[in-house]
Amino acid sequence: MGDMANSSVDFYPKNQRRELNHAGGFGCTLAELRSLMELRGAEAIQKVQETYSDVNGLCRRLKTSPTEGLSDNTADLEKRRQIYGQNFIPPKKPKTFMQLVWEALQDVTLIILEIAAIISLGLSFYSPPGEESEACGNLSGGAEDEGESEAGWIEGAAILLSVICVVLVTAFNDWSKEKQFRGLQSRIEQEQKFAVIRNGQQVQIPVAELVVGDIAQIKYGDLLPADGVLIQGNDLKIDESSLTGESDHVRKSVEKDPMLLSGTHVMEGSGRMVITAVGVNSQTGIIFTLLGAGGEEEEKKDKKAKKQDGAVAMEMQPLKSAEGGEMEEREKKKASVPKKEKSVLQGKLTKLAVQIGKAGLVMSAITVIILVLYFVIETFVIDGKTWLAECTPVYVQYFVKFFIIGVTVLVVAVPEGLPLAVTISLAYSVKKMMKDNNLVRHLDACETMGNATAICSDKTGTLTTNRMTVVQSYLGDTHYKETPDPSNLTPKTLDLLVHAIAINSAYTTKILPPEKEGGLPRQVGNKTECALLGFVVGLRRDYQPVREQIPEEKLYKVYTFNSVRKSMSTVICMPDGGYRLFSKGASEIILKKCTNILNSNGELRAFRPRDRDEMIKKVIEPMACDGLRTICIAYRDFPAGKEPDWENENDIVIDLTCITVVGIEDPVRPEVPEAIRKCQRAGITVRMVTGDNINTARAIAAKCGIIQPGEDFLCLEGKEFNRRIRNEKGEIEQERLDKIWPKLRVLARSSPTDKHTLVKGIIDSTIGDQRQVVAVTGDGTNDGPALKKADVGFAMGIAGTDVAKEASDIILTDDNFSSIVKAVMWGRNVYDSISKFLQFQLTVNVVAVIVAFTGACITQDSPLKAVQMLWVNLIMDTFASLALATEPPTEALLMRKPYGRNKPLISRTMMKNILGHAVYQLIIIFTLLFAGEVFFDIDSGRNAPLHSPPSEHYTIIFNTFVMMQLFNEINARKIHGERNVFDGIFGNPIFCSIVLGTFGIQIVIVQFGGKPFSCSPLNAQQWLWCLFVGFGELVWGQVIATIPTSHLKCLKEAGHGPGKDEITDEELAEDEEEIDHAERELRRGQILWFRGLNRIQTQMEVVSTFKRSGSFQGAVRRRSSVLSQLHDVTNISTPTHVILSAANASAGAGNPRSESVP
Repeated sequence: MGDMANSSVDFYPKNQRRELNHAGGFGCTLAELRSLMELRGAEAIQKVQETYSDVNGLCRRLKTSPTEGLSDNTADLEKRRQIYGQNFIPPKKPKTFMQLVWEALQDVTLIILEIAAIISLGLSFYSPPGEESEACGNLSGGAEDEGESEAGWIEGAAILLSVICVVLVTAFNDWSKEKQFRGLQSRIEQEQKFAVIRNGQQVQIPVAELVVGDIAQIKYGDLLPADGVLIQGNDLKIDESSLTGESDHVRKSVEKDPMLLSGTHVMEGSGRMVITAVGVNSQTGIIFTLLGAGGEEEEKKDKKAKKQDGAVAMEMQPLKSAEGGEMEEREKKKASVPKKEKSVLQGKLTKLAVQIGKAGLVMSAITVIILVLYFVIETFVIDGKTWLAECTPVYVQYFVKFFIIGVTVLVVAVPEGLPLAVTISLAYSVKKMMKDNNLVRHLDACETMGNATAICSDKTGTLTTNRMTVVQSYLGDTHYKETPDPSNLTPKTLDLLVHAIAINSAYTTKILPPEKEGGLPRQVGNKTECALLGFVVGLRRDYQPVREQIPEEKLYKVYTFNSVRKSMSTVICMPDGGYRLFSKGASEIILKKCTNILNSNGELRAFRPRDRDEMIKKVIEPMACDGLRTICIAYRDFPAGKEPDWENENDIVIDLTCITVVGIEDPVRPEVPEAIRKCQRAGITVRMVTGDNINTARAIAAKCGIIQPGEDFLCLEGKEFNRRIRNEKGEIEQERLDKIWPKLRVLARSSPTDKHTLVKGIIDSTIGDQRQVVAVTGDGTNDGPALKKADVGFAMGIAGTDVAKEASDIILTDDNFSSIVKAVMWGRNVYDSISKFLQFQLTVNVVAVIVAFTGACITQDSPLKAVQMLWVNLIMDTFASLALATEPPTEALLMRKPYGRNKPLISRTMMKNILGHAVYQLIIIFTLLFAGEVFFDIDSGRNAPLHSPPSEHYTIIFNTFVMMQLFNEINARKIHGERNVFDGIFGNPIFCSIVLGTFGIQIVIVQFGGKPFSCSPLNAQQWLWCLFVGFGELVWGQVIATIPTSHLKCLKEAGHGPGKDEITDEELAEDEEEIDHAERELRRGQILWFRGLNRIQTQMEVVSTFKRSGSFQGAVRRRSSVLSQLHDVTNISTPTHVILSAANASAGAGNPRSESVP
């Protein structure tokens, strides 16, 4: 618990904290009020009586009036904010751009690159003495020419440039993402208002402006914005499940339990409360603080605070119910463990990095060994020289040069453009997803979504419009399938109906004109009541005059709706001194109390039990089968004279006369069935999890296409679901769950716990060859655990609570299911973009490695010079990652099944393309290397004497190489063996401009690069040949596409996901923290990452650009050996910051695990 985010005390500056200790002129201190709000029921009442005598005493101490409220005195309000805090929970202080840059620089690989660059720069300005000493053997053996030594600094500078590039892109991405999210949050917060009494008038003020001492009006449907004590209440019931997890509503009254908590919902009744705690001191604020949402202090303060925090966290336990306590504990545990980074892609990239790293290391080691042996044998054996002391610097220089050639090979082997490609691809997707109503909070969620195999969706508001409407009615002995024409109804029936609906509903429920022209009317308040008022409007009547005639104060008695009554009744006084009761509620309940019904003439007709049975069979059941909720509206007249006993409800709500039965529907969003069809075609199972009854749920599921007739599926209620998955002791058994979830399509009447159980069960399931990747939608505070547990949690931007948003990965700004399908499309696109980039990148790498390796071994000099390699390696990498990572998604992505966790990144088709193009390029380059001078009739560049100017021969080789890459970049746009590589190419302007831009820069380098780039200008004929050979790549691509992949069984795939056995071992070891295999490998170097984005960056730069700097052999070996041993890591304790220092790096050769842990 010591790691918990700071206690709320830490939110105040020190000078303010002193002020908090005395009450600043008020009769209660902040601490007193906070401890008061932690009590419940009898304890709370006792405390109020002991300290303040009663609630009015508390109001007096807080200098407020229970009836008049606070005055609008600005100074007084400001003073209250000073002492008791403001009613807003400070978000984490956003990190500044420089902080983000600094964090991006913490990446181990980038640190290694920086050091490599500095060493490389140092070496370029240093020339060892004794270079001309004849006695030390001839210097032509592959010594670098003058141009290369002059341009040595370019290399180091270029590496630094690439590092700066990666860091700035990363930091900027994070910064803009954070800004977007904050923008959305503040927009949402400004829209929330609450009713308070100021100067005796009821006013609506923004929630953030509430202060301690305000008198707030609360009513059915409110989400309480602050903690308070009830002053007066009517039949008030609160849903505290968001804080305690208790689903039963808690009855609140001044005598029994007056404590009202922020973040809880008013489910029934109304009342007034005096606000006693706001912002970080309210119960929700305390939880948010514990979850770390409240501004976290800097790390140095953290360390100091840790000891006291433990104690504070214990004191601040805001929940006294056992279940709540557990939930709180769980939340705390979650807060201390960073959000599980569960990216499939990361696992595969890490694995691929290890494989490439090993291959590169082997190649570079062989190169160095061959060069050293060649030199030693030639110098000391063939020439018979002896090792002289004064020659040592010269020989060392040779060995360093050989080592640098080795590192060149290694550097070329590792695709360091990959972190950039991943970053750009994700950042681009996230930006575009914003337009598709997906606000991505954790970057890797975007890519995980592409692998989703299951979606558990809410019903209300996500699959449906959350606009209740009356679609069928039974009025005057007729069953109408649409709104009846008022002329068909008798005036008496119509009048009764309008009065029954207008009066017997909360007066806060209204139908307002649409915000935009042509839009639907706005529904305010209870959705069911809005549907009934909409029915009145549909009958061309107005409910407002009725309400003005009988205002709320004139209502004689109200029996508010609750879950036990399942009905609501209102009594009004009639002009003749009698009373009339209007009642509405669930049809099966009200009809039992009806003894009469209005017939087609508006007259009473007896309604016997057998009439009722017939009505249920002919009207109510057909409505329920259409997915409608049935509501019965009835009334009863009491004669003047003797007043009934209103408290005896059972004698009052009886002998009713039925006016109508209506069927209410929450219609399915028109775009949802198509979206669900797309999901199913894409291999994603959609399940509906709802609190509604099973009939309605099943009907809606059928309308959406979640269940299809003739399919084998299960629709269960929460109770039945729990009965089937639990053993005799009531524990959940995975085997039982595994029998149910594959067929389960609808879970009705489910609690948030059921949702969490289902999600956890599907994720933990081991049946099937793939682990399921589950996405979940949620809007309520109580959906938090399920959203956190899911691989991707979607929160609703409009209907969602703050807690749900905090727990989610993606926020749907339009609350619409079809936006989830767009997220799947983008996720798959990210995956494909990375694959395209890999296909292109690895072709370049295979060719460059083999050319550098054979060139060095045969001619002791690489045909591609170091600076040329750098241009090919870095710039082509960066540009290509931009070009290939920004391909827009197409609908075709949804026509295939998810790749799953175990599918390799590099498929057989891609492997065929990589090797096929590599063969073509190698044949061309070696032909040019060994026969080019004859073909072009120029001087040979091989074995050129020292300090000779750059040769046309080697320039042609370099130019041809680059041209082939450019044309191959177009081939790389397709990874599934499609023939038309130009398909949609003009839809991606970035791609076109990059290919043309690279071509332009290449012309400049060749014609004007001179010595720094070891280039000699070429004539038009030579240029045309280079272009012709490059264009041959496209033709060759068609040849490769003709070869069926199925015949190439010998090709191996690469970049598999973590294997099954690895996962299970590791999950046993680390079940608590749920770190999956990919993260386990990544953790070593990257705990310092901020949010999801930067994590992606490290993967592939593994041994990256130590650009030919001698003293880095240690680091190279060390890093690779650590990587190769990462598979053996079985237990990583709580993450610690791993910092790789330069000293360690060079010392690390002998000790593969020397990591410094602060």
